[in-house]
Amino acid sequence: MSLTPEQLERYARHIMLREIGGPGQRKLLDSCAVVVGAGALGGPVATYLAAAGVGALRIIDDDIVSLSNLQRQVQFTTADVGRPKGDVAVEQLAALNPGIALSCARQRLISANSADLLAGADVVVDGTDSFTTRFDVNAACHELGIPLVSGAVGRWSAQVSVFRSGNTRHKPPAERLPCYRCFVRDMPDTQETCAMVGVMGPLTGMVGARMALEAVKELTGAGQSMAGRVWLFDGLTGDSRTVKLTADPACPVCGC
Repeated sequence: MSLTPEQLERYARHIMLREIGGPGQRKLLDSCAVVVGAGALGGPVATYLAAAGVGALRIIDDDIVSLSNLQRQVQFTTADVGRPKGDVAVEQLAALNPGIALSCARQRLISANSADLLAGADVVVDGTDSFTTRFDVNAACHELGIPLVSGAVGRWSAQVSVFRSGNTRHKPPAERLPCYRCFVRDMPDTQETCAMVGVMGPLTGMVGARMALEAVKELTGAGQSMAGRVWLFDGLTGDSRTVKLTADPACPVCGC
């Protein structure tokens, strides 16, 4: 299906990119992305995916806006304090791009409901700060064969990676891509959240934008996927590095 005149104008800067073009924009319009968490990372992720023209965008978040969120979650205003984050996000995204389908699940993703909440997604983006939720999202994406873009921030540090283990689980062990549990095998003894250790506000916007970039790449096939690699960033020095990840044969999720 060709793009409408309005779509051609709205997405003109994407269409000019030879790695995207009209076919790539059409892929975005025909795709479904699920963003788990509408906070410091999920907010910029959802904003950029909606602006990019991802045709169906589903937000999963059961939290409400608090005053302490506003230091970094710039998609909210003081007037939003006390309102459900997902509801506010959908309102703002609809105003940004009324041509896409938006929905919100005001519930916490857990193992029991993960398959239903993520069903039909072409990419899942996890911006939560709970290892329990990250483990549940990873397991569901592996089982469903959905690419997972995962990001995390704490204090001044950040990381972003893509996990596609579900797409390679039937390949020989040497050709399999890792899942999140190959990277973080066990639940940490102490789970440090932003509320416990603090976080630099602008860092979350930068990382959320990077996560959105990786999601767009996964949906369009542009560039090189981050699958099998993790990007690490130190906000105090401004230095970053990319580290290779390998599939763990003994992984409890994707191992042999």
